[in-house]
Amino acid sequence: MDPALSAVRLSVREAVHTLSSEDGGRIFSTLGSLKRYLGQTENPALPGEQEEFARVHFSAFLRCLVSKLSPDWLELLPDGQLEELWASFFLEGPADQAFLVLMESIEGTAGPSFRLMKMAQLLARFLSAGRMAAVLEGQCWQHTESASPLLQETLLIRVVTLPDRLGNRLQRESLAVFLPQNYFPLLGEEIVRVLQAVVDSLRGGLDCSVSFVSQVLGKACVHGRQKEILGVLVPRLMALTQGSCLWQRVCWRLVERVPDRAMEAVLTGLVEAAPGPEVLSRLLGNLVMNSRKAQFVLTQKLLFLQYRCTTPMLQSLLGYLATDSQRRPLLVQAGPCCRQALKELLETWGSSSAVRHTPLPQQRYVSKAVLICLVHLGDAELHDSRDELLASLMAGVKCRLDSSLPPVRRLGMVVAEVASTRIHPEGPPLRFQYEEDELSREMLALATSRPAADGSLETGPSVPPVAADTPDKEPEESDIPQPPPDGSDSELDSDDEFVPYDMSGDQELKSSKAPMYVRDCVEALTTSENWERWEAALRALEGLVFRSPAATREVSVELAKVLLHLEEKTSVAGFEGLRQRALVAVTVTDPARVAKYLTSQFYALNYSLRQRMDILDVLTLAAQELSRPGRLGRAPQRGSPGPASQPSSAVAPAWRAVVEERIRSKTRRFSKGSVGRGPAAGPNEFNSVAGYFFFPLVQHFDRPLVTFDLLGDDQLVLGRLAHTLGALMYLAVNTTVAVPMGKALLEFVWALRFHGDAYVRRGLLSAVSSVLLSVPAERLLADLPDELLEARAWLADVAEKDPDEDCRMLAVKALLLLEKLKDKLLPLSFP
Repeated sequence: MDPALSAVRLSVREAVHTLSSEDGGRIFSTLGSLKRYLGQTENPALPGEQEEFARVHFSAFLRCLVSKLSPDWLELLPDGQLEELWASFFLEGPADQAFLVLMESIEGTAGPSFRLMKMAQLLARFLSAGRMAAVLEGQCWQHTESASPLLQETLLIRVVTLPDRLGNRLQRESLAVFLPQNYFPLLGEEIVRVLQAVVDSLRGGLDCSVSFVSQVLGKACVHGRQKEILGVLVPRLMALTQGSCLWQRVCWRLVERVPDRAMEAVLTGLVEAAPGPEVLSRLLGNLVMNSRKAQFVLTQKLLFLQYRCTTPMLQSLLGYLATDSQRRPLLVQAGPCCRQALKELLETWGSSSAVRHTPLPQQRYVSKAVLICLVHLGDAELHDSRDELLASLMAGVKCRLDSSLPPVRRLGMVVAEVASTRIHPEGPPLRFQYEEDELSREMLALATSRPAADGSLETGPSVPPVAADTPDKEPEESDIPQPPPDGSDSELDSDDEFVPYDMSGDQELKSSKAPMYVRDCVEALTTSENWERWEAALRALEGLVFRSPAATREVSVELAKVLLHLEEKTSVAGFEGLRQRALVAVTVTDPARVAKYLTSQFYALNYSLRQRMDILDVLTLAAQELSRPGRLGRAPQRGSPGPASQPSSAVAPAWRAVVEERIRSKTRRFSKGSVGRGPAAGPNEFNSVAGYFFFPLVQHFDRPLVTFDLLGDDQLVLGRLAHTLGALMYLAVNTTVAVPMGKALLEFVWALRFHGDAYVRRGLLSAVSSVLLSVPAERLLADLPDELLEARAWLADVAEKDPDEDCRMLAVKALLLLEKLKDKLLPLSFP
């Protein structure tokens, strides 16, 4: 047996025996002599002895030190001398073994105790002293004996899951350094220190490996800690890789050695943390060309299978692909072994199926990616692929303009404007009329700047200057003062002293008076060539209808026909509102006859889609007015006052309100009751006419006409019809016809439940909720049990799988109503 090895074994055995004694001085002396095997004394042991101690005895000796830890044992020497010497073995010995023993002892200690807190405090000192860098660095040197895979896997798990394990053991007593928001930034700093040591070793001619550091980084990102660790790592690496090829190579190898299962998490975090494509290029290099997993993540998953990237992230990602000649084919040129990202983006953008079955946020995401790719295309590339780009873009624009959802239509308009300006800068600009919002402004800004040849940004196409050959236009500003015209007395005839006359209360004088009767309005709207009389009749019609209900009923159908076909012949302010309110007034005054006429015209020939949607809007507003409680007790205050109203009538409510307020403030009351009366009770007028509004609309929706096909291209009107039927069902609450209406509406919903348009599905889901709210619970269970079971299964499927967010929300609300219905009926069934 080697005498040197026997001496190490004997020394360790003697030290273990001495630790069991109660002689503090002897323990201190023995531990001090044993430290020479760590190389921390003036007379260190031989290298072979140090290696034997570290490889064979160190972990076992640390476990022995942990087992002796107690308050009485530490007090064998005063002033904490023994505790400091005891802790030095963990802080100065081999870092990986010390770390594993510390974690093992903390996890193995039962319950809150003195030993548990001391070990936790020692682990906190271990981390604060930078020993975690020594743990990671010990796995990087290839010239030493390689560690076993089991040891590396154990270290990897303990390093990454340290906050979770310490939190489970310490509970409320956990230290601040063990919190995830503090630990992972510290781990990022330690990784930078390890990489610095690796760079120094490479400069010294030594071989190193960053595989273990890559595994730690990947596992931390898989656990969802990208922001904490990369928020520290990326800014440091961004500064270190600036102008240093060696640091760039180390970073490339660091990311390249990340396991495939963690590659997505690491790349996503890097794209999010990198401030631009230039930094991302320094950190990743040509990783996307060398790793199939990285190529799939960067060119497929982040662009098509997810839509979590923000606009700056998309700009960094696509800019990274476009800024290097080796990576650029992945973006703009298809190859035998790679797929072109721009081509696939355009295929997705132009797919009608994608428009119908992808959520709106993902459509916005793909649209931004397409515009960013267009920004990175050069003039030659645009010229070569102009026809293909236009075909794909215009196909997507057409699909979106045909959509029933206003945000989708607006998205198609914005992309069409920006893309046409980029593809055809020399042609006339394409302009749509839409309401601008934050998204449209952001997408328009994507085309204002594009990368130049040197990588900097140059401004996009600017507004052309005014032509010089326009002598008719004088310059707006001039530095040379212009002399006044001859004969002007500007100083004598100045008007600055005169105060302008207040003309805010003036009214335009009309040559014709407003009609006084409903029949006169009908005549004026149909035969009059006097446009002032025509406008006056339209403005006075609503008030006359409400003041003369008997006269209105005599001509109600004729008047409804005139208003339905009425076209704006002059520029009348608020024409659509005046026409709609007059139609609503006529329908409310004579609901049965007018509703019968309007519903029959909804499926008639030779009507535009706008007129059919006007019919639905009028029926909804009229039903809402008829179902309003106490409607007959209040005079309708709609539109402009009639011609018989006096000018002082607008002032009377003001002074009357002032007088009532003074009386109320000076009146002493001895009890606090309700000051105002509640709404007057009365019958629901919609009860007797609900069938005229509802059933004709739900009968013929599946019969296509020559110019009207609800199940075909006219899905916008179908969606409006579904919403209208749901509103009528909701307004028919507590009416005798609610049950047959609910059954017919559920049949309508069941026939269209798999419709591809999101707007139609929203209307169907709203209709289901209206049925659950309007039909009494007992009647639902008695008359519609099968329909409820089928609707429940369908709603659950929509809530889980529908691509539209609003549809999922409406389905969840309907399911909640079903649950409330079940809870309401169960107590009645089981008294």
